[in-house]
Amino acid sequence: MNTAIRVIMTADGSHTLVNGDLEKSYHSVYGAWQESQRVYIELGLFPAFDRFAAEPIYLFEMGFGSGLNALLTLREAEQLQRPVHYVSIDTEPVPLAEARRLNYDQLLATTQLAALHEAPWNEAVAITPFFTLEKRQVSLQEFDTEHQFQLIYFDAFSPTSQPELWEVDMFSKLAGFLLPGGLLTTYCSKSIVQRAMRAAGLTVEKHSGPRHKRDVLRAVKN
Repeated sequence: MNTAIRVIMTADGSHTLVNGDLEKSYHSVYGAWQESQRVYIELGLFPAFDRFAAEPIYLFEMGFGSGLNALLTLREAEQLQRPVHYVSIDTEPVPLAEARRLNYDQLLATTQLAALHEAPWNEAVAITPFFTLEKRQVSLQEFDTEHQFQLIYFDAFSPTSQPELWEVDMFSKLAGFLLPGGLLTTYCSKSIVQRAMRAAGLTVEKHSGPRHKRDVLRAVKN
């Protein structure tokens, strides 16, 4: 378990974490909440709800991290009463002591962050009637699943920190997880990432990002 983690404040008043081994923050220092809301909820979850209106959403997240993406997704699932089965992987879960310091519940007027972090790993847990969480402590390279997903949140560290996660074979694996019409969203918009996505057979879209980020990516499985 990674103990080299510290909590910092970002510019929009929301916390993020810094990985002391990589010296990389889990979110943009210009605003953790703004980043997650724009990249994963507005460009991912809402379009998935529209595209797959009659179906429960099966969602895969690369990198559980601080739990912010999961918390925002849970909030929308509850408000819209849309069932979401949320599968997330992480090789180094955030220590509970640090997770309990995060201010997301206060900012979002929720009480669910602790339940997300305290849920056991490697089993599916119904956090609410509309949100089931399945955290797996495994690498993307080793991860396998019987699920097919309408939506992927690709929230790995940057290609300079974890280059092995941004290569064609990884996006080919992710494309294989997606249902036709499924979406993959990510903060990174580097040209090498766009090329890897296209080589994996995905259609790449560039969208305006959150504050201080001109572009982010959404990929579609045709």
